[in-house]
Amino acid sequence: MKKVVAENHEIKIVEDDKPEVQPNYLLIKTEVSAISPGTEMTALNTSESRSLTLGYSAMGTVEACGEDIEGFKEGDQVSCYGAPYVKHAQYLLVPKTLCSKVPSSVTSEEAALGGIGAIAIHALRTAKLQFGETVAIVGLGLLGQMIARIAHAASYQVVACDLDEKRVNMVRKEGIQAHLSTDDLYKDVLSMTEDHGADAVLLCTGGKKSPLTHESLNWIRDRGKVVIVGDVEPDFPRNLMFVKEAELLISRAGGPGRYDASFEKDAVDYPYGFVRWTEGRNVSEYLRLVAEKRINVQPFLEGQVTVDNAADAYQRLNDHSDVLTYLIKH
Repeated sequence: MKKVVAENHEIKIVEDDKPEVQPNYLLIKTEVSAISPGTEMTALNTSESRSLTLGYSAMGTVEACGEDIEGFKEGDQVSCYGAPYVKHAQYLLVPKTLCSKVPSSVTSEEAALGGIGAIAIHALRTAKLQFGETVAIVGLGLLGQMIARIAHAASYQVVACDLDEKRVNMVRKEGIQAHLSTDDLYKDVLSMTEDHGADAVLLCTGGKKSPLTHESLNWIRDRGKVVIVGDVEPDFPRNLMFVKEAELLISRAGGPGRYDASFEKDAVDYPYGFVRWTEGRNVSEYLRLVAEKRINVQPFLEGQVTVDNAADAYQRLNDHSDVLTYLIKH
Protein backbone atom coordinates (compact mmCIF):
# COMPACT_ATOMS: atom_id res chain seq x y z
CA MET A 1 0.00 0.00 0.00
CA LYS A 2 1.05 3.61 -0.51
CA LYS A 3 1.75 6.02 2.32
CA VAL A 4 3.15 9.54 2.62
CA VAL A 5 6.41 10.22 4.46
CA ALA A 6 8.77 13.14 4.99
CA GLU A 7 12.39 12.26 4.36
CA ASN A 8 15.34 14.65 4.14
CA HIS A 9 12.99 17.64 3.75
CA GLU A 10 11.15 15.98 0.87
CA ILE A 11 7.71 14.39 0.56
CA LYS A 12 7.84 10.84 -0.73
CA ILE A 13 5.22 8.23 -1.56
CA VAL A 14 6.50 4.86 -0.38
CA GLU A 15 5.19 1.31 -0.34
CA ASP A 16 4.36 -0.38 2.95
CA ASP A 17 2.73 -3.66 3.96
CA LYS A 18 -1.02 -3.74 4.38
CA PRO A 19 -1.74 -4.25 8.10
CA GLU A 20 -3.57 -7.31 9.41
CA VAL A 21 -6.56 -6.95 11.70
CA GLN A 22 -6.10 -7.70 15.40
CA PRO A 23 -8.34 -7.76 18.49
CA ASN A 24 -9.97 -4.44 19.44
CA TYR A 25 -8.81 -2.80 16.20
CA LEU A 26 -10.53 -1.87 12.95
CA LEU A 27 -8.91 -2.41 9.56
CA ILE A 28 -9.94 0.62 7.53
CA LYS A 29 -9.61 1.23 3.79
CA THR A 30 -8.83 4.93 3.68
CA GLU A 31 -10.89 7.21 1.46
CA VAL A 32 -9.70 10.68 2.51
CA SER A 33 -7.07 11.98 4.92
CA ALA A 34 -6.48 15.60 5.93
CA ILE A 35 -3.16 17.39 6.13
CA SER A 36 -2.57 19.25 9.40
CA PRO A 37 -0.37 22.09 8.09
CA GLY A 38 1.31 23.19 11.32
CA THR A 39 2.21 19.72 12.58
CA GLU A 40 3.16 18.23 9.24
CA MET A 41 5.18 21.15 7.86
CA THR A 42 7.16 21.08 11.12
CA ALA A 43 7.78 17.35 10.62
CA LEU A 44 8.88 17.98 7.03
CA ASN A 45 11.33 20.66 8.15
CA THR A 46 12.85 18.36 10.79
CA SER A 47 13.11 15.20 8.66
CA GLU A 48 16.83 15.39 7.90
CA SER A 49 18.44 11.91 7.88
CA ARG A 50 15.20 10.20 8.90
CA SER A 51 11.83 9.14 7.56
CA LEU A 52 8.67 10.40 9.29
CA THR A 53 5.22 9.04 8.50
CA LEU A 54 2.76 11.93 8.16
CA GLY A 55 -0.90 12.41 9.03
CA TYR A 56 -3.26 11.84 11.95
CA SER A 57 -6.82 12.60 10.71
CA ALA A 58 -8.70 10.49 8.17
CA MET A 59 -11.85 8.62 7.25
CA GLY A 60 -12.58 5.40 5.43
CA THR A 61 -14.60 2.20 5.27
CA VAL A 62 -14.23 -0.65 7.76
CA GLU A 63 -12.86 -3.65 5.88
CA ALA A 64 -12.54 -5.97 8.88
CA CYS A 65 -13.25 -5.93 12.62
CA GLY A 66 -10.97 -7.56 15.14
CA GLU A 67 -12.21 -9.72 18.00
CA ASP A 68 -14.08 -7.99 20.84
CA ILE A 69 -15.34 -5.21 18.57
CA GLU A 70 -18.81 -3.92 19.39
CA GLY A 71 -20.63 -1.04 17.75
CA PHE A 72 -18.81 -1.31 14.42
CA LYS A 73 -19.23 -3.67 11.47
CA GLU A 74 -17.72 -4.23 8.05
CA GLY A 75 -18.82 -1.56 5.60
CA ASP A 76 -19.24 1.18 8.22
CA GLN A 77 -17.80 4.56 7.35
CA VAL A 78 -15.66 5.85 10.21
CA SER A 79 -13.67 8.94 11.08
CA CYS A 80 -10.45 8.23 12.95
CA TYR A 81 -7.77 10.25 14.68
CA GLY A 82 -4.34 9.83 16.21
CA ALA A 83 -0.84 8.99 15.03
CA PRO A 84 0.81 6.54 14.67
CA TYR A 85 -2.35 4.59 13.91
CA VAL A 86 -3.88 7.17 11.59
CA LYS A 87 -1.72 8.42 8.73
CA HIS A 88 -1.78 9.27 5.04
CA ALA A 89 -1.91 5.62 3.94
CA GLN A 90 -4.27 3.50 1.87
CA TYR A 91 -5.04 1.16 4.79
CA LEU A 92 -5.16 1.91 8.51
CA LEU A 93 -5.23 -0.33 11.58
CA VAL A 94 -6.84 1.78 14.29
CA PRO A 95 -7.87 1.05 17.92
CA LYS A 96 -11.64 1.15 18.38
CA THR A 97 -11.25 3.95 20.93
CA LEU A 98 -10.00 6.27 18.17
CA CYS A 99 -12.83 5.65 15.71
CA SER A 100 -16.30 7.17 15.33
CA LYS A 101 -19.11 6.30 12.95
CA VAL A 102 -19.80 8.90 10.27
CA PRO A 103 -23.45 10.06 10.11
CA SER A 104 -25.09 9.64 6.71
CA SER A 105 -25.43 13.42 6.28
CA VAL A 106 -21.68 14.02 6.66
CA THR A 107 -19.49 13.77 3.54
CA SER A 108 -16.24 11.85 3.38
CA GLU A 109 -14.31 15.09 3.06
CA GLU A 110 -15.97 16.60 6.13
CA ALA A 111 -15.37 13.42 8.13
CA ALA A 112 -11.67 13.41 7.25
CA LEU A 113 -11.30 16.54 9.41
CA GLY A 114 -12.43 14.65 12.53
CA GLY A 115 -9.02 14.86 14.19
CA ILE A 116 -8.78 18.59 13.60
CA GLY A 117 -12.28 18.97 15.02
CA ALA A 118 -11.38 16.98 18.12
CA ILE A 119 -8.33 19.16 18.79
CA ALA A 120 -10.45 22.32 18.41
CA ILE A 121 -13.12 20.99 20.77
CA HIS A 122 -10.57 19.97 23.38
CA ALA A 123 -8.98 23.44 23.25
CA LEU A 124 -12.34 24.98 24.13
CA ARG A 125 -12.95 22.42 26.87
CA THR A 126 -9.52 23.27 28.31
CA ALA A 127 -10.65 26.91 28.59
CA LYS A 128 -13.59 25.75 30.77
CA LEU A 129 -15.88 28.42 29.38
CA GLN A 130 -19.49 28.78 30.49
CA PHE A 131 -22.50 29.77 28.43
CA GLY A 132 -22.36 33.44 27.43
CA GLU A 133 -18.70 34.00 28.25
CA THR A 134 -16.28 35.80 25.94
CA VAL A 135 -13.38 34.15 24.12
CA ALA A 136 -10.73 35.80 21.95
CA ILE A 137 -9.06 33.60 19.33
CA VAL A 138 -5.73 34.74 17.92
CA GLY A 139 -4.50 33.02 14.76
CA LEU A 140 -6.94 31.88 12.09
CA GLY A 141 -5.18 29.04 10.39
CA LEU A 142 -7.05 25.76 10.04
CA LEU A 143 -7.23 25.09 13.78
CA GLY A 144 -8.10 28.68 14.75
CA GLN A 145 -10.84 28.72 12.10
CA MET A 146 -12.29 25.48 13.47
CA ILE A 147 -12.16 26.73 17.07
CA ALA A 148 -13.87 30.00 16.14
CA ARG A 149 -16.73 28.17 14.40
CA ILE A 150 -17.28 25.72 17.25
CA ALA A 151 -17.13 28.48 19.87
CA HIS A 152 -19.70 30.46 17.89
CA ALA A 153 -21.93 27.38 17.64
CA ALA A 154 -21.70 27.04 21.44
CA SER A 155 -23.04 30.61 21.79
CA TYR A 156 -19.93 32.03 23.40
CA GLN A 157 -19.18 35.64 22.56
CA VAL A 158 -16.39 35.21 20.03
CA VAL A 159 -13.90 37.70 18.65
CA ALA A 160 -10.95 36.66 16.48
CA CYS A 161 -7.81 38.11 14.95
CA ASP A 162 -5.33 37.32 12.18
CA LEU A 163 -2.96 39.35 10.00
CA ASP A 164 -4.31 37.70 6.84
CA GLU A 165 -7.34 39.51 5.42
CA LYS A 166 -8.71 36.45 3.62
CA ARG A 167 -8.68 34.41 6.83
CA VAL A 168 -10.38 37.20 8.73
CA ASN A 169 -13.08 37.43 6.06
CA MET A 170 -13.64 33.66 6.26
CA VAL A 171 -14.81 33.87 9.86
CA ARG A 172 -16.70 37.10 9.29
CA LYS A 173 -18.82 35.23 6.75
CA GLU A 174 -19.83 32.90 9.59
CA GLY A 175 -21.11 35.86 11.64
CA ILE A 176 -18.03 36.03 13.86
CA GLN A 177 -16.40 39.33 14.73
CA ALA A 178 -12.80 39.39 13.52
CA HIS A 179 -9.98 41.90 13.09
CA LEU A 180 -6.68 42.40 11.31
CA SER A 181 -4.90 43.93 14.33
CA THR A 182 -4.62 43.06 18.00
CA ASP A 183 -5.37 46.69 18.86
CA ASP A 184 -8.80 46.37 17.24
CA LEU A 185 -9.26 42.98 18.89
CA TYR A 186 -8.59 44.53 22.30
CA LYS A 187 -11.01 47.41 21.68
CA ASP A 188 -13.71 44.92 20.68
CA VAL A 189 -13.07 42.77 23.75
CA LEU A 190 -13.50 45.81 26.02
CA SER A 191 -16.68 46.82 24.20
CA MET A 192 -18.15 43.32 24.48
CA THR A 193 -17.34 42.94 28.17
CA GLU A 194 -17.99 46.43 29.58
CA ASP A 195 -14.23 46.93 29.93
CA HIS A 196 -13.74 43.78 32.04
CA GLY A 197 -11.77 41.76 29.46
CA ALA A 198 -12.23 38.34 27.87
CA ASP A 199 -12.88 35.27 29.98
CA ALA A 200 -10.29 33.41 27.91
CA VAL A 201 -7.80 34.00 25.11
CA LEU A 202 -6.81 31.07 22.88
CA LEU A 203 -3.43 31.48 21.17
CA CYS A 204 -3.54 29.48 17.93
CA THR A 205 -0.39 30.91 16.38
CA GLY A 206 3.13 29.57 15.87
CA GLY A 207 6.48 31.27 16.10
CA LYS A 208 7.75 30.03 19.48
CA LYS A 209 8.53 33.19 21.48
CA SER A 210 5.91 35.77 20.68
CA PRO A 211 4.84 39.19 22.00
CA LEU A 212 1.30 37.78 22.02
CA THR A 213 2.02 35.99 25.29
CA HIS A 214 2.52 39.36 26.98
CA GLU A 215 -0.29 41.13 25.15
CA SER A 216 -2.84 38.40 25.83
CA LEU A 217 -2.65 39.03 29.57
CA ASN A 218 -3.89 42.56 28.94
CA TRP A 219 -6.94 41.25 27.09
CA ILE A 220 -8.29 38.94 29.81
CA ARG A 221 -10.42 39.83 32.81
CA ASP A 222 -9.36 39.47 36.43
CA ARG A 223 -8.76 35.71 36.97
CA GLY A 224 -9.11 35.13 33.24
CA LYS A 225 -7.38 32.38 31.26
CA VAL A 226 -4.86 32.15 28.44
CA VAL A 227 -4.82 28.81 26.60
CA ILE A 228 -1.84 27.91 24.42
CA VAL A 229 -3.09 25.89 21.45
CA GLY A 230 -0.43 26.64 18.85
CA ASP A 231 3.36 26.25 18.92
CA VAL A 232 4.04 29.16 21.30
CA GLU A 233 6.58 29.23 24.12
CA PRO A 234 4.88 29.98 27.49
CA ASP A 235 6.89 33.12 28.15
CA PHE A 236 4.64 35.21 30.42
CA PRO A 237 5.62 38.12 32.70
CA ARG A 238 4.97 37.25 36.34
CA ASN A 239 3.79 40.73 37.33
CA LEU A 240 0.89 40.73 34.86
CA MET A 241 -0.07 37.18 35.81
CA PHE A 242 0.04 38.06 39.51
CA VAL A 243 -2.02 41.25 39.20
CA LYS A 244 -4.85 39.38 37.49
CA GLU A 245 -4.23 35.99 39.12
CA ALA A 246 -4.36 34.72 35.55
CA GLU A 247 -4.54 31.06 34.63
CA LEU A 248 -2.12 29.76 32.03
CA LEU A 249 -3.25 26.54 30.33
CA ILE A 250 -1.91 24.36 27.52
CA SER A 251 -4.27 22.32 25.37
CA ARG A 252 -2.81 18.94 24.41
CA ALA A 253 -4.05 17.31 21.22
CA GLY A 254 -7.60 15.95 20.96
CA GLY A 255 -8.48 15.16 24.56
CA PRO A 256 -8.10 12.61 27.36
CA GLY A 257 -6.62 9.35 26.15
CA ARG A 258 -3.99 10.92 23.92
CA TYR A 259 -0.55 9.40 24.58
CA ASP A 260 -2.03 6.88 27.04
CA ALA A 261 -0.98 3.41 25.86
CA SER A 262 -3.85 1.77 27.73
CA PHE A 263 -6.46 3.90 25.94
CA GLU A 264 -4.83 3.90 22.52
CA LYS A 265 -2.62 0.85 21.98
CA ASP A 266 -4.67 -1.46 24.23
CA ALA A 267 -7.99 0.15 23.18
CA VAL A 268 -9.33 0.28 26.76
CA ASP A 269 -11.90 3.08 26.95
CA TYR A 270 -12.28 5.29 30.02
CA PRO A 271 -15.52 4.92 32.01
CA TYR A 272 -18.11 7.32 30.59
CA GLY A 273 -19.12 8.56 34.02
CA PHE A 274 -15.54 9.47 34.98
CA VAL A 275 -14.15 10.80 31.69
CA ARG A 276 -17.04 12.26 29.73
CA TRP A 277 -15.02 13.55 26.78
CA THR A 278 -12.19 11.40 25.47
CA GLU A 279 -10.37 12.12 22.22
CA GLY A 280 -12.62 9.57 20.49
CA ARG A 281 -15.80 11.11 21.85
CA ASN A 282 -14.57 14.54 20.79
CA VAL A 283 -14.34 13.24 17.21
CA SER A 284 -17.95 12.08 17.53
CA GLU A 285 -18.99 15.51 18.78
CA TYR A 286 -17.32 17.18 15.80
CA LEU A 287 -19.28 14.86 13.47
CA ARG A 288 -22.51 15.75 15.27
CA LEU A 289 -21.88 19.47 14.81
CA VAL A 290 -21.30 18.96 11.09
CA ALA A 291 -24.27 16.61 10.69
CA GLU A 292 -26.62 19.10 12.38
CA LYS A 293 -25.11 21.96 10.35
CA ARG A 294 -24.04 23.79 13.49
CA ILE A 295 -20.67 24.49 11.86
CA ASN A 296 -19.68 25.04 8.24
CA VAL A 297 -16.39 23.41 7.20
CA GLN A 298 -16.88 23.73 3.44
CA PRO A 299 -14.17 26.43 3.12
CA PHE A 300 -11.63 23.86 4.37
CA LEU A 301 -12.40 21.39 1.58
CA GLU A 302 -11.24 23.43 -1.41
CA GLY A 303 -7.79 21.83 -1.74
CA GLN A 304 -7.81 18.19 -2.81
CA VAL A 305 -5.10 15.98 -4.34
CA THR A 306 -4.60 12.28 -5.04
CA VAL A 307 -2.09 10.41 -2.93
CA ASP A 308 0.30 10.24 -5.90
CA ASN A 309 0.30 14.06 -6.03
CA ALA A 310 0.56 14.65 -2.27
CA ALA A 311 3.96 16.34 -2.63
CA ASP A 312 2.30 19.13 -4.63
CA ALA A 313 -0.01 19.90 -1.71
CA TYR A 314 2.87 20.25 0.75
CA GLN A 315 4.75 22.47 -1.68
CA ARG A 316 1.75 24.78 -2.01
CA LEU A 317 1.34 24.93 1.77
CA ASN A 318 5.04 25.72 2.08
CA ASP A 319 4.56 28.53 -0.44
CA HIS A 320 1.78 29.94 1.80
CA SER A 321 -1.12 29.04 -0.46
CA ASP A 322 -4.46 30.71 0.22
CA VAL A 323 -5.87 27.22 0.84
CA LEU A 324 -5.82 26.35 4.56
CA THR A 325 -5.26 22.63 4.07
CA TYR A 326 -5.36 19.85 1.51
CA LEU A 327 -7.32 16.61 1.55
CA ILE A 328 -5.60 13.54 0.16
CA LYS A 329 -7.77 11.11 -1.82
CA HIS A 330 -6.68 7.45 -1.59
